[in-house]
Amino acid sequence: MRTTLTIDDDVLAAAKGLAEQKHQTVGEVISALTRQALRPVTSGISIRNGITLLPIRGDGQVITDDLVNQLRDELPE
Repeated sequence: MRTTLTIDDDVLAAAKGLAEQKHQTVGEVISALTRQALRPVTSGISIRNGITLLPIRGDGQVITDDLVNQLRDELPE
């Protein structure tokens, strides 16, 4: 489909550069970037009771009340 758009010069230059790198047309690059920008964001951020939860790391350690108390006891007074 053909249409006419007004695109800022720097955006067009960047799209042309990407098109050259990927061996695609400028239209294909702009279409792909537009599709990517219009996709719903799935951030994976979890919120519980209004608080943003930190992500779980595979190499992480379970934090228990006992561990927190132990570390608190080790603090200098």
